[in-house]
Amino acid sequence: MTRIFPLLLALCMALPALAQPYPSKPIRYIVSFPPGGSADLISRAIAPRLTERLGQPVVVENRPGAGGMIGVDAVAKAPPDGYTVGLAAAGALSANISLYPSMPFHPEKDLAHVTPLAMIPFFLIAHPSQPSSLKNVIETAKAKPGALSYGHGGNGSAMHLSGELLNMLAGTKIQAVPYKGSAPVTTDVLGGQVPLGVVDVPSALAQVRAGKVRALAVTSKKRIAAAPEVPTFEEAGVPGYEAIGWFGLVAPAGTPRPIVERLNAEVRRALQDPEVKRRAGDAGTEPLTSTPEAFTAMIREETKKWAEVIKTGGIKLQ
Repeated sequence: MTRIFPLLLALCMALPALAQPYPSKPIRYIVSFPPGGSADLISRAIAPRLTERLGQPVVVENRPGAGGMIGVDAVAKAPPDGYTVGLAAAGALSANISLYPSMPFHPEKDLAHVTPLAMIPFFLIAHPSQPSSLKNVIETAKAKPGALSYGHGGNGSAMHLSGELLNMLAGTKIQAVPYKGSAPVTTDVLGGQVPLGVVDVPSALAQVRAGKVRALAVTSKKRIAAAPEVPTFEEAGVPGYEAIGWFGLVAPAGTPRPIVERLNAEVRRALQDPEVKRRAGDAGTEPLTSTPEAFTAMIREETKKWAEVIKTGGIKLQ
């Protein structure tokens, strides 16, 4: 009896805590990239809306490094109670498993997928002296192997994979040239140092509008509002092409389903806010949401697609 009483007392003390509605304390929101980038900007746009809707502070914390994997690993290893969530990008959730010999977490087994947040389209840009359409680029690349090259934002980056998807689907061998980010690629295309580039839209949009570089196609499935005159790759002659950067909200695996559904609903509401949409556009992104199940299916499809591209292109991190 003396041993049972303390157990009963502990259980009685725990019941009020178990009965507390979610959330009952601040939520930690880990952004796996540095301050100032598109992932950070959209996270800081939705955090105040989530704070209002959830009734508890949503505190953004930047944990960059290892292509976004350090921050996501911190989420994966947190208690699955809904008080730690994080932003994870396409690399950490899909492509990296085919690029790295090992990862500190498994994108599906160790994480609960809450919802996508946004997608990032890319441009294929060309110097005005180069072929004037994607069709002409493909014809030139086939007729003169090695004559064309494209700059991209770094080995294994979404821009690099987007270029290699073009090679795979079009049957071309346009040489990839790595840079440190999109801005220097745009600069070198503008200066004629590299004929083509796969870059994020904000880094090239002003030059495209000024007619100093030509946007041959956008990598998304649909044309984008920022440049509605630019055709998609599919419209420009590459059937089945789609390649976007994206990121989404994740939580530790085992997070209770009602909490995942609540977070999903509130994030989707936040992304409908006109000010959030404006800030997302300023960051070069377009809001993208779905159910948790659809997000998981998207991750599986992207993982399969990029594994094939990485294998076919012989892509390795250097």
